[in-house]
Amino acid sequence: MSAADLVAGSAPLIDADAFARLRARRHSSPGDVETALASRVRRPLVRGDGRLFIVAADHPARGALGVGGDPIAMADRYDLLRRLALALSRPGVDGVLGTPDIIDDLALLGVLDDKIAVGSMNRGGLRGAVFEMDDRYTGYDVDAMVRGNLDAAKLLVRINHEDAATARTLEATADAVTAAAQARLPILLEPFLSRWKDERIVNDLTPDAVIQSVAIASGLGASSAYTWLKLPVVPEMERVMAATTLPTLLLGGDSEAAPEETFAAWESALALPGVHGLVVGRTLLYPQDGDVGGAVDIAAALVHGR
Repeated sequence: MSAADLVAGSAPLIDADAFARLRARRHSSPGDVETALASRVRRPLVRGDGRLFIVAADHPARGALGVGGDPIAMADRYDLLRRLALALSRPGVDGVLGTPDIIDDLALLGVLDDKIAVGSMNRGGLRGAVFEMDDRYTGYDVDAMVRGNLDAAKLLVRINHEDAATARTLEATADAVTAAAQARLPILLEPFLSRWKDERIVNDLTPDAVIQSVAIASGLGASSAYTWLKLPVVPEMERVMAATTLPTLLLGGDSEAAPEETFAAWESALALPGVHGLVVGRTLLYPQDGDVGGAVDIAAALVHGR
C-alpha cells in the first residue's frame, strides 16, 4: 500500500481497473473527456463559510516534478492521481487546480462532482529553461474553460525588472484577466518579483517585494471584478494584506520547514481580513510523514474550522 493510501488503512480509491478504463477511453473515446466535464455536478465557487481549500497539481506541466529532496517525486502520474483522488475525497476540500491533462483525467475518473475545477493557463516558462521568464500561455484559455465547465482560472505572474520577456508576460496576463472578466470567470493571479540567480529564477519573498508584486498584478486587465490573488505566506502578512482589497487565497509551495511550523504560519495568515483560504499542492500531496489524508485533514480544519 502506497503513502497515498494512508487514511485509516483504507484501500486505494482508484484501482488498476479504473486506470485501465481511463486509458481505454483516452485511446478509443476521446470525446468522453468533453462529456465527463459537461456532466459533472458543479457547485458555487463561494458557499457556506465563504472559504476555499483547493489542492494544486499544475506543477508537472512546467517541468517542476520535485518535492523536497526528490527531483522526480511527481513523475508517476498514476501515483499523483491516487493522491489527488484521496485529497478530493476528504471533508473540507473544495476543489483542484490543474492543467488540462490533470483535470481531464480527474473528470474521467469521476472525482470532480461538487468540486471546484480551476484551470491553469500559463505553463510555458519551464523551470530551469533559458526562456523561463517568457511565461507563455500554453495551458487553458478562457474560452476552453468556459466550454469545459470549469469554475475558475489561475495564472502565474513573475515580474523580473532585468528580463525583457516580462513585458510579454504582463501583456498576455492583462489580456487573460480582461477575457476572464468578460466571461465572468473568476481568475487567480499568483504574482512574484523574480530575478535570475546562478542561472535560475528565484522569487523574492520579502514583504516589500510581495507587496510590490500585489500592486502590479492587481492593476492588470480592463476589469478587476473577477480577479483574486494567490499569495505566498511571508513575514508581515498584515502589511501584505493591507495592500489589496481583492479576495486572496494563500499558496503553500514546497516548504522545507517542519509541518507544525508550516501549519502554524497558515493558521495565522488565514485569520487576516481578505484571506479566504488555501491553495496547496506538494506540501500536502507529498507530506514528510507520507500521510496524505492526515495532512489534508489538518489543512481543511485550518480553512473551515472543523
